[in-house]
Amino acid sequence: MPLKETLQRIVSTLANKNDEIHNFIDMLNQTIRNVQVNSSKVIRELDEEFDALYSVLDEMKGTMANTIQQERAHKIQALHNQLSQCGSALESSEELLELAARTLNIMDPTEFSKAARQIKDRVTMASAFRISLKPSISDSMTHLMVDFSLERHALQALRFLPVPKAPEIDTAACLVADNCITVSWRMPEEDSRVDHFVLEYRKTNFDGFARVKDEQPWEVIDYIKDTEYTLSGLKFDKKYMNVRVQACNKAVAGEYSDPVTLETKAFLFNLDNTSSHLNLKVEDTYVEWEPTGGKGQEKVKGKENKGSGQYPVLKSNKRSGAPSPKRTSIGTSPTAKGSRDRFTGESYTVLGDTTIESGQHYWEVRAQKDCKSYSVGVTYKNLGKFDQLGRTNSSWCIHINNWLQSTFSAKHNNKSKTLDIPIPDRIGVYCNFDGGQLMFYNANSKELLYAFRTKFTQPLLPGFMIWCGGLSKS
Repeated sequence: MPLKETLQRIVSTLANKNDEIHNFIDMLNQTIRNVQVNSSKVIRELDEEFDALYSVLDEMKGTMANTIQQERAHKIQALHNQLSQCGSALESSEELLELAARTLNIMDPTEFSKAARQIKDRVTMASAFRISLKPSISDSMTHLMVDFSLERHALQALRFLPVPKAPEIDTAACLVADNCITVSWRMPEEDSRVDHFVLEYRKTNFDGFARVKDEQPWEVIDYIKDTEYTLSGLKFDKKYMNVRVQACNKAVAGEYSDPVTLETKAFLFNLDNTSSHLNLKVEDTYVEWEPTGGKGQEKVKGKENKGSGQYPVLKSNKRSGAPSPKRTSIGTSPTAKGSRDRFTGESYTVLGDTTIESGQHYWEVRAQKDCKSYSVGVTYKNLGKFDQLGRTNSSWCIHINNWLQSTFSAKHNNKSKTLDIPIPDRIGVYCNFDGGQLMFYNANSKELLYAFRTKFTQPLLPGFMIWCGGLSKS
C-alpha cells in the first residue's frame, strides 16, 4: 500500500511537472510571437523615423538650392545690366572717335575750330568716361557653400534610444502632511530625452521594505511631466508609505529609483483635562470655554458636541519635510495626567497629553468665526498655573484676538511681534524639535506666517489658550 501511494505521488508530481512544462512551452511560443510582432513594430517605426529624416533633408536641400539659384539669378542680372551699360558707352565712344578722325581732315580753320569744340564738349559728357570698369558683382559663391561634417558625424552616431537612468528621490524636499504626500526627485544627470515620469506608491506598516507576504500592490501615477508630484486625498491607515519613481523616454522606461519610506502616522495626542482651567470644558478631542467655572471637566454627551464645525478644528499629521523622512522617529511620549497643578486665573489654558522629545511634527487649527481670542503653540512642562502662553521664556505661540478689533501676533518671553498679514482660517504648526524650529503656516496656501528658531532643551507639549470660543481636535 505505501508503495502504491508513493507511485501515485510520483504520478501526480510528474503530471504537475508536465503541466508546468506545457505552460512554459506555451509561454515560450507566445514570447516568440511577441518578439516577431514587436520587432516588426519597431522596424516600421524605424522606417517612419528615417522617412521623416529624409523628408527634412529633402526639404532643406530644396530650400538651400533655391537660395543658390536666386543668388545666381541676381548676380547674372546685375552683370547683364553692367554689360549693357558698357556696350552703350562703347558705341558712343566709337562714334566720337570716328567724328574726331573726320574733323582732323577739315582744312578750313574756322570750321575745324568749331568742330573740335563740339567734340571736346561731347567727350566731356561721354558715358565711356563715367562708367566703372570694375565688375559690380563678384563671381564668388563661397558664402553659400556648406559643410555638413558635424551633421554627418551626428548622423553616424545615431543609436537606439538609451534606457533612462533611475531618478533619485530628494528626501529633504518630500513632505507628508494633511493627508497629502509631496514627492520630489531629480535625474542623476541631465537627460533631454526623458518624456515623462511614473510615480508608484503603496502603504505598509513596516519601516522599510514590505514583507513579501504582506506586500501591497503598487498604485501608479503615470505621465508626470514635472519632477515633483503631490498625492492628495489619501487615507493614512498605514504607518508608512513606500514611494518610487521611474523615468521614461519615447521608447522605454528606465529602472525604478531606490524606494523611499515616508512615515505617515499622525502625531496623536489628546487634551489633558486634569490640568486645564476650570472654565474650559475638555474632552479628549475638544475644548470649549465656558463663562461659569467648576463645571468644565464634565463629559459632554450627545452627538451635537462632536466635530460639527462649531469649534476651530485641529488636525494633526506627521510631517517628513526634514533632512531624511526615511526613518524619522516619532519622538513622543504620553505624560502622566494629574501630575501638575490646574491652570487658574486668566490662564485659560489646556495642554496636550503627549510630549514632543525629538523629530518633526505638524498639526493644524481651524478657528470658528466668532472665536474671540485664542493662542496656539508649544511649551515646556514647567509652565506655571497662572502663566499664559508666550509670556514666559519657556513657551512660544501665535495669538489671535478678535475682540473689538482683530490682531495677529507672535509671542515669546513676554515679547510680542505684530504680524501684518491676514489671519488664515486654518493655521498649521510645524515643530522640528532637533532642528530648533517652530513654524506657523497658512495651512491652505502653505505660506509661512512666522518662525521661531531656538534650541529646545526640554520636552515640549502642545499648548492652547481659549477665551470665548473653542478648539476641536479631529
